[in-house]
Amino acid sequence: MEHSFWHQRWEAGRIGFHVNRPNPLMVAHISALSLAAGCRVFVPLCGKTLDIGWLLSRGHRAVGAELSELAIVQLFEELGITPSIADHGPLKLYSAPNIEIFVGDIFALTAEMLGPVDAIFDRAALIALPEPVRAAYADHLVALSNAAPQLLVCLEYDQDLIDGPPFSVGADEVRRHYAGAYEISRLENKAVAGGLKGIAAVETVFLLTPREPQTLADGV
Repeated sequence: MEHSFWHQRWEAGRIGFHVNRPNPLMVAHISALSLAAGCRVFVPLCGKTLDIGWLLSRGHRAVGAELSELAIVQLFEELGITPSIADHGPLKLYSAPNIEIFVGDIFALTAEMLGPVDAIFDRAALIALPEPVRAAYADHLVALSNAAPQLLVCLEYDQDLIDGPPFSVGADEVRRHYAGAYEISRLENKAVAGGLKGIAAVETVFLLTPREPQTLADGV
């Protein structure tokens, strides 16, 4: 999907994907990540999500990546935080105590720029991307985070009836993208109240737990 599509959505205020509360599936299941206070949680394609403020209120550190600078200006305004802004290679970095947001193309973000993260919360990143991009995104996210534990929220609906974004991504596709790096378990399925544009839809939250590194026995 072209960057201009998302820039135009933010500039026009067409952000129906933005929810005015922390994601209920994150709130319900974040304990599955066993996060200690002060853990650094990465939220890819974060927009101005209230999940960031919720994480901060729980004593965690938040780091995000977002294409739209307008979204991040609004995020900091709504948090009541004045950020420092600096160029960071091809990206901009908006930062303040316990929060860092990289603005620009997530594929330009490197592991060195991002730094270590303890967990990922992907509430709407994978499903925001068209099918040809999702495999590359998943590989990039694993490399960026060194396969950090992840809560992943996906959406399923009949894409023959309407098209995304958000796109329909089911368990089989999640396994295709992530089974090489993670053990995958489904924590909850929940029908979307009112559906998606009137079409029945189901949200699913997955827990992705890093696989133990495999070692070969001596002499094998």
